[in-house]
Formats: sequence, structure tokens, C-alpha cells
Amino acid sequence: MKLNCKYFIAAGLIGLVTASSCSKKLEEAYANPNALTKQPVELIFPSLIGSLTGSSSAAGSAYGMCNDGLLIGRYIQFWGSYISSATDNTGTFYDKMAGTVGASDNMGSMWAAHYYGMGQNINRIIEWGSEEQKWDFVGAAWALRAWSLFTSTNQYGEMILRQAFDQSLQQFTYESQAEIYDSVRAICHRALNFLNSSGGGMNPTTFAASDFYFNGGSLDRWKKFVHGILARSFAYLHNKPSYNADSVIYHAELAQATNADNATAKFQNTGITGTSNYFGTARGNVNNATSGIRQTAFIADLMSGANTLAFTGVADPRAWYILRGNPNGTIKGYSPSWSVAINPALATADLPESFVGTAYGTTGYTPLAGLPTTAGTAGKYIFRDEAEFPVMTASEMQFLIAEAYIRKGLYASAKTAYVNGISLNFDMLSTKYNINILPGKDINAGNKAAYLANPAVVPVVPDATNMTLTKVMLQKYIALYGWGIHETWVDMRRYHYNNLDPATGQQVYAGFKVPAGVDLWSGSQGSNLGAQVYRTRPRYNSEYLYNIPALTAIGAYPVGNQYHTKECWFSLP
Repeated sequence: MKLNCKYFIAAGLIGLVTASSCSKKLEEAYANPNALTKQPVELIFPSLIGSLTGSSSAAGSAYGMCNDGLLIGRYIQFWGSYISSATDNTGTFYDKMAGTVGASDNMGSMWAAHYYGMGQNINRIIEWGSEEQKWDFVGAAWALRAWSLFTSTNQYGEMILRQAFDQSLQQFTYESQAEIYDSVRAICHRALNFLNSSGGGMNPTTFAASDFYFNGGSLDRWKKFVHGILARSFAYLHNKPSYNADSVIYHAELAQATNADNATAKFQNTGITGTSNYFGTARGNVNNATSGIRQTAFIADLMSGANTLAFTGVADPRAWYILRGNPNGTIKGYSPSWSVAINPALATADLPESFVGTAYGTTGYTPLAGLPTTAGTAGKYIFRDEAEFPVMTASEMQFLIAEAYIRKGLYASAKTAYVNGISLNFDMLSTKYNINILPGKDINAGNKAAYLANPAVVPVVPDATNMTLTKVMLQKYIALYGWGIHETWVDMRRYHYNNLDPATGQQVYAGFKVPAGVDLWSGSQGSNLGAQVYRTRPRYNSEYLYNIPALTAIGAYPVGNQYHTKECWFSLP
């Protein structure tokens, strides 16, 4: 892995300059561009927030979770590509659970965010912030290191840990995911230690200005964010004998409790595309000729009542906030084209609009009648240039708690958390995303109460037969729709896509149609050979150019093998 960073560029010794007054004056006048120059941590910190979703720099762009999320979202059927071609790395390639092949950087954005976008910038904030006793910056930097390492390992599996920032090396070895999970938890506790510190060079006003686009300088919200990472880290190991439901509950209860606590990435949206939401219209990522993503039948049926195995016949008021309608005025979803036999095509008038409010089969931005004529003001939910992008929410934490209580056999407690999770999601949508909603389709107290009172959604008397994992995981799927792509993919993989709910005998993800056999990718490179996808390969434009021995050792080389179907440690018993 070749390491660079925005503020620090590794370089060897260029030569020793003779110590003299003349050379000293030259050095002062003409600073060595390859030398380490100390920067104010206040100026570095905002770049870390940009790398949460999709930052840009002279050395590349889209470093963060959103670019990879556009593709991972197809594995979990948040959306699929309406573009029918299935050539390598484009069209319906990822709808068939393919893994990236060839000299492509697809699926490499989180890798780059961790090692490059945040990488040495975090190291410098920790180093220089410690020297200046700016414990708020140091604690937040450690928190982001824990988040990026955890999010990355859940996508890639084995990663470079001990040698990651050793600039004397040109090749790097990978550590196991078990060790990385332990390291994430250690980093979280280190972050909490600094976030609980006071005095020294801390200045709340300065920190709030640098943290304006994430937690607004609130140390309390940063600590909740860290506890949320810890809660996720314990929840994701439910298949292992060491799983501890109490640890999940403990940390989730110390994480976000209200929507005011939600950790969301915010955007300046100045008209320069890099300052806007990655999923907004200005950046053109969700409705171009390469992606062409549209909502799937799974999410549409789940929220319209058409799913025959879960929430059957129940119209979810949230559907009109996060999904798109069609010319018939209904909510339906595109069926990924890997199997026409079990995913029949929709009638033309039932085809959903794009996420930015254009006709089904169009790219770019040509607004439908009645929609804004300016691209930047179109769309709804997280598909707007200025829309906040959730990273972790109180609703998510409640679903982690509900799942843990079911595993403890405490069904009344599970119901309480489950209802709280749904309610919090309703409230987040109706307050933060109540924009471009069709008349008469708004969320209000009445339709929210009716939804929560429906026994098909919330059991009256919760027990082992009706307060099920299926209910919890499907409601979590809805609440995280669009933004919680990485977390939902973890959930689906730890339930192996089609594990059965012991209470129902049906899939936990009821109604989710998993591609199998000939419907899986079987092209010239990267054939699935009948297996589901469980990871992505490391970033091509670092690992596959510099780190072949290490890639070979973990089975990720040669290019085009079935590494993407190798199950990650976190989902194994």
C-alpha cells in the first residue's frame, strides 16, 4: 500500500544541506515542499468530516462510504441498476452479486478514506493536538479512526493494521479481522478517555467551528458516537459463542437516545459540487449512465404492504418520504434483472421515478411536470444537495437493543425498543426530510399512531412467536434505507442473506429474493461459482499495484478469483 496524505507526503532524504547562514536563509525563503510542515489542527479537522461520505482532493475523489455504497446498495437491494447491460463493473454486474474485476477502483473508496483521506491527517491531529493539549480534537480524531477502521474492515475483512503508517515500508502485511475488532474497541476507549478530558489548550468555540459539519462541537454527541461504534461491534458478532447481548444494550443505551443526538454529515452546498451531498443532483452520482439506480421491489413491497410475509397489507406513511412514486401514483420497485422468472417486469406506468425526480428511463436531470426546474432543489430525503446524510442515529441504536433483548428472551423490553426505533425514524423523516412531499402524503400524528397500532407491525402482547427477529431487522432495514448501506450489508451477511427466523420458519429478511445458480455473476472474471458475496477486494490503485505478496497471502490475488465470496470473520460462528 503506497501512502500519501493531504498534509504530509512521505519522502526520503533528498540530501544534507551544509549548515551555514547562507543555507539557513535559503531554507527560510524556500521551504522544502517535501518536508513536514506543522498545520493548525483546526484547519485539518474539517477534511476528516468530508471523508465520511465522499471527499475530493488533487490525488483523487469520492473517498468515503457513499461511492462504494452506490454499489453495495445493490447487494442488499436498496436499489438496482435499470441499465440492462451486465459487462464487467457496470450495468447489472453488481445486481448479480459480482465482485469488482480488472484494473478498476470500484469498491476502493472506504479503503482510500481510511488510509488516505483520514489516514495521516488523523495522525497529525493526534500528534499536534496532544502537544497543544487540545484533547477535544484528539478524542474526536481517535473516534473517527475507530469509525473508519471498523467500517472498512466490515467491507474488506483483513486489513493493514500495525504497519499502516510505517513510511519505511513499500509493502504491508494484513492482520485478521478478529484483531482489528479488538483494536477498534481499544481505540474507542482511548477516544472516550480524551473526550472526557478538560483543560489544557481546549477551546470549545474553536472546536465547534471545525466540527460545524458533523457534531457541532458537542463532546457529548462525540461520546455517544463512540458508544454507538462499540454497540455495533458487539451486535455484529451474534453468531459467535462470545456474543454478549448485555454489552450491546449497555453501549447502545449510552449512544444516541434522541434525534437531536444523531450523527449526520452536513454540507455547505455553495454551488461547487464538492460541497454538496454525494447523493444530491449536483454531483450526478445516482442518476447517470453508469449507475442508473432505482428502488427495488423488496423495499417498495415492504413499505406498500405488498410483501406477503411481513407487514402484509400495511401502507407505511414513510414510503412517500424515502421512495419514489410512478405515473400510476403508487409505490412499486424495479426488480433486479438477474432473474426475470422470479422478478417479473413492471408495466410502464408502474416504473418508479429516479431518486432525483426524473422519469424512470432517463439520466441527468430533466424534471417531471410539477417538480423544481433547478436540479439542486429537486429530489427528497437524502437525495438533495443540502440534505444531511445520517451516519448513526438513535433509531438504529433502538433496533440494536431490540435485537439483543430478543436474544435474551425479554420480549416486552424488545417491543419497547422496537417501537422506539420506528417512532424515532418517523420523527426524523417528518422534521429533517419533510421536503418535496406530495400533498396528502405527509407524516402526521394520526397516520403514525395508526401504523404503530397495527398488530401486523407491533404485536399487542409480545412473545417469542410475534416479537420476532424478522420484525426488528426489517424495520431496521427501512430506518437505515439509503444511508445505512454498510451497516445493512453487515446485517444481511451475519444473517447469511437467507437465514431463517426460528419464530416463523421463514427468512429473517422475509421476501428478499437472493440470486442463486445461474442468476449469480458467472462472467469471464470473478465468477461467484454459486456463492453469495461477502466482502469486497482491497483498493486496486494501491494494493494491486504495490502489495501483491500480501494480497496473495490472504487469497485476494490473482485478480478475478472468488475472493469476494469468502465469508468475513464477523459473521462466522
